[in-house]
Amino acid sequence: MIDSWRSRPAQQQPDWPDPMGVRAVGVELAGLPPLVAPSECDRLRQQLAAVARGEAFLLQGGDCAETFATLNAAQIRDKVRVLLAMAVVLTYGASVPVVKVGRIAGQYAKPRTSNSELVSTGDGFGELPSYRGDAVNDLARTVAGRRPDPQRMLRAYYAAALTLNLVRSFSRGGLADLRQAHAWNADFVQRSPAGRRYESLVTEIDRALAFMRACGVDLDAEGSTHGVDLFASHEALLLEYESALTRVDEVSGRPYDLSAHMLWVGDRTRQLEGAHVDLVSQVANPVGLKLGPSASPEDAAALVERLDPDGVPGRVTVIARLGAGAVLDRLPPIVEKVNATGHEVVWVCDPMHGNTMESSTGLKTRHFDDVVAEVTGFFAVHRGLGTIPGGVHVELTGEDVTECLGGADRILDADLSGRYETACDPRLNASQSLELAFLVAEMLRS
Repeated sequence: MIDSWRSRPAQQQPDWPDPMGVRAVGVELAGLPPLVAPSECDRLRQQLAAVARGEAFLLQGGDCAETFATLNAAQIRDKVRVLLAMAVVLTYGASVPVVKVGRIAGQYAKPRTSNSELVSTGDGFGELPSYRGDAVNDLARTVAGRRPDPQRMLRAYYAAALTLNLVRSFSRGGLADLRQAHAWNADFVQRSPAGRRYESLVTEIDRALAFMRACGVDLDAEGSTHGVDLFASHEALLLEYESALTRVDEVSGRPYDLSAHMLWVGDRTRQLEGAHVDLVSQVANPVGLKLGPSASPEDAAALVERLDPDGVPGRVTVIARLGAGAVLDRLPPIVEKVNATGHEVVWVCDPMHGNTMESSTGLKTRHFDDVVAEVTGFFAVHRGLGTIPGGVHVELTGEDVTECLGGADRILDADLSGRYETACDPRLNASQSLELAFLVAEMLRS
């Protein structure tokens, strides 16, 4: 357990009403088995080093906020299936391996803009603590539900363990068969209004798979008897939880946060001398750094130096979430300043968070066109600088939800309420996710 963060300012932590209960839960968590292995974290870092060199591409995606209510095999299976299907498209579009990282098995805590929210009551409006994820409180708008409860961190741990168990079984079973993942893409092309645009790539994948079969290559699980690597990641937000799951590896003697293979520091918690950066800087996992529009080039360079003092390739993934209207202006000086430090970072585009808006019907949403525009701008910046666009980081689901506007299915404002199911931010549905994969594959080819 790492405790030095306790002496530093900590943002976005719950106002726990029972501090002693929090400490007791931390002690209990510290005695439970780790959720991932140090060797798995090292393998991900090595793959991310290949991404930084332009020898691979990173696909990171999953739920905005996981909930205990959605802990079921079907939803986890569909999420994994979408990620694998997207990876097939990107692999053949980029002609390089795709590193697959899910926002999964730990995304149970969320930062919030305000500590409280106004809710409608029988007498008008009342104030309740904000929902901070199922590891803290409940989505239900009640006084009891919104009271932060440290026991929920234990529930989050067990939910993550069950999810990881399912993910491993799916990624090592028939779901990882290249032919099955590709069948999803072929079906999408057949039924999508924009399908014809992608027919040529699907035909190329068919020919490649046929050639591999003719050569005797086992297409099940990417030709590997061990299945595909699908790593888990989440935001390192709840410091008590992350600290309790940090363990010293007996082989290397280095501390790892074994709640996930990869952790990231959010845009709201990236203070250079803050508690989150202090904790994450001390673990050996690969780490992500979210940068929003307020991040300066100097901020970015200083944070990369702090998080990667030994200059380990693949250690830091810089995830830019600048917005479609800002990426062309704000990203170039950040890339130049960080590259001048000599650190081999992975550059990733998060086209979701900078493009959030409110629909005419009052729901938080994003427009698919804005998502695509930010990714396009991200690639244009790196093309202009001669640097490497390493990947995309997307909030998505395997369900046919209606949370983001646009896409080939042309979701309109009036459609949003049909299946608006997110616990926090709007996600791309399965069709929109696959459409984005085909578009990114075209960008990689160019």
